[in-house]
Order: sequence, then C-alpha cells, then structure tokens
Amino acid sequence: MNKQEFKKGVEAAGASICNEMMSVYYNVPGVDRDKIASAVAKVLKATAIAKCNANIYFDRGPKGFVDMKEYRKAKSEFFKKLFAKNTEDFNKSISEALKDFNEAVPQSVKDANKA
Repeated sequence: MNKQEFKKGVEAAGASICNEMMSVYYNVPGVDRDKIASAVAKVLKATAIAKCNANIYFDRGPKGFVDMKEYRKAKSEFFKKLFAKNTEDFNKSISEALKDFNEAVPQSVKDANKA
C-alpha cells in the first residue's frame, strides 16, 4: 500500500463511519446527541491525524548506504513500520470513538436491532 491508497482508505473509512453516526444522530429518538457528536469529532480527528502522519518521508538519502540495494531495503522497512503504526493508531482511535457511540445509543434500540 502506498501513501495515496492509504490516505484514500482512511478517508473512506472515516467518512463512512461519520455518515452512519450522523444517521443515528438525526433518525433515532432517545440517543445522547452530545456523545455522538463527540464520537464524530474523534473519528474526524483520527482521520486527519492518520492522513497527516502518512506524509512523513524517509529522511536518509542513498549516499548514507553502501549501495542502492541497502537503501531500498531500509526505505521499504521504514515505510512498512510507519504504515503499520499509523494503521494501528487509527484503528485504536476509531475503536474508542465507536465505544463512545455505542454508549450513546439506548439499550432499547440495541435490543430492537438484534431482533
């Protein structure tokens, strides 16, 4: 996955989650709207941070390595670690937002959705 694909994926996931949250915000009676608004803000913040962190560049040039093979290997490892950490942080933030969202939905609505 490259930066562009990562950014598009994060943007799509964040937008989809916010869309669902806002649908509940406006269409389900009895929800805690303040908690949902807070959860939406957390999703938007997580999306922005993940996209921003994807813009980090490998700061060492080819001259700092013995040959181009070592340079490409180090650069590849750097980006693998970067995207793994960025994805992990994004998923953690989204999970926290979803916990807040689930607390905002009344138990009666949750029970009705299970049936």
